Amino acid sequence: MDNVIILEHIGKFEPDFEFVERKWKGHPDTLSDSLAERLSLVYSRYTKDHFGAILHHNFDKTGLLWWASHVEFWKWYLTKPIRVLLTWRASTKFWDEIIPLEEMLIDETKRFFQEKFPMIDINNGLEFHYLLSNKSSPWKVDENTKEEGTRKHWFEPRSLSDLGELRFLWSNDTSLWCGYYPFTQLEQLILEIEDTLNSEQYKQDKPWLWSDIKLMGTRYLNEVDLTLCIPQIASHVKNIEEYRRNIESIEKTINEIFIKQSKGGVLEKISIHINTRDNYDTCELYLTATGSSIESWDEWLVWRGNRVNWLISPMKPMSMEGAAWKNPVYHIGKIYYIAAQKIAKKIYELTWSYVEVYLVSQSGRMLIDPWKTVVYIDKENITNSELRSLIFEELRKIPDITQDFLAGETIC
Repeated sequence: MDNVIILEHIGKFEPDFEFVERKWKGHPDTLSDSLAERLSLVYSRYTKDHFGAILHHNFDKTGLLWWASHVEFWKWYLTKPIRVLLTWRASTKFWDEIIPLEEMLIDETKRFFQEKFPMIDINNGLEFHYLLSNKSSPWKVDENTKEEGTRKHWFEPRSLSDLGELRFLWSNDTSLWCGYYPFTQLEQLILEIEDTLNSEQYKQDKPWLWSDIKLMGTRYLNEVDLTLCIPQIASHVKNIEEYRRNIESIEKTINEIFIKQSKGGVLEKISIHINTRDNYDTCELYLTATGSSIESWDEWLVWRGNRVNWLISPMKPMSMEGAAWKNPVYHIGKIYYIAAQKIAKKIYELTWSYVEVYLVSQSGRMLIDPWKTVVYIDKENITNSELRSLIFEELRKIPDITQDFLAGETIC
C-alpha cells in the first residue's frame, strides 16, 4: 500500500456552523505550555552547546498550582505563592559531567515569571516542587543484569554513541497528527483580536489590561457571536464605573476590528459578550492582582492549551494531545504536529485550495518516512505528481523543525 495517499474532496471550507476558542498568552493553560516549552528550550540549548547534541528529556508534567490573592479597587496583594510543579524525565549527566539541571530550570522559571508578571516579587511569590526521574521507558533491560540494551543509558549517556537517533532518526511513538490551511474568517478574526488587544501600542494607556483573555467564538452562516473573559488589574481600576468603561472600550475595539475584517467576506453581524459572570449590583467583578486567572486557587497543567496553530478549532482536524514540552528531536507529538501544519500551508500557497494533512507515525520508523501521509485537497490547480513531489520534499525537511526550535520558534 502506498504510504502517501491523496484524496480529492469538494467540501465546504467555511461550514455553516463553527466554533473556535483561543486562550491568550497570559491564560494559565497557555502559561503552563509556554513554561514547559521554555524549559525544554533552555535544556536543549545547554546540552547542544556543551555536548554536541540535545539529550533525552520530556518535560511533560509541568504545572502551576494554587496561587491566591486578595483584590479590591485600587488595591491587591497575594495571599498564597504559586506552586510550580516540575515533574519530568531528563538526562542528568553526560558521562561523568553533571548537568546543573535543578538550578538551570528554576532560574529559567523565575525569569519566565518575571517577564509575565513584573508586578510580583519572584523570590517570595513562587514555591517549587521539583521531582525528576531519569529512568527509561520499556525496552531497557533489567537494572540487575549485566547485559545492556540500547536504552540502558537513555538518560545517562556515556557518549554521543548512546544517542541512537544520531545514527537513525526515528519516531518515538505510533500516533496521528494533523494540520490544515487556510484559517476560516472566524479563526482569522479571533487571532486579529488578540494581536490588537495584546499589542504594546494598544495597552500603552490601559495599564489595567494584561494578557489573560479567553475567547470563545461561534459563527452560524454570516453571524458571529463572541464571549470573552477579560480580567482587570485591581490596582489600576478606581471604581465600578471605571471598570465598566474599560469593558465598553474593549467592545468598541472589537467592533472596529470586525468591521475591518469582514469587508469582502461572508461575515455581516457580530454579538459581543464580556465577563458574563459580572454582577454590578453585588460588585462581583473580574478583578485580579496580576491580570491573570492563575491566582484563582486552581490547578493548571500542560496539554490543555491551544494547538500548534494557536487555536482550538474542534470543527477542524486536530489532535487532543498538546505539543509543548515534548522532545524536539524525535517526539512525533511535537514534530509531526508542526510538520502537518507546515505542509498544509505550503500546499495551500501553491494551489490556493483548502487542504488537510494527516501524518501517522509508527514507533521505530524513520522520522522522515511516516507510516501514512494522507492529504485531502481540491486538486484543481495541481497534478498528482506535482503534489507528491512537494509532499516528499517537505517530509525530508522534518529534521529542520529541531533547528527552528533551537532558534526560538515558538508554538505557544
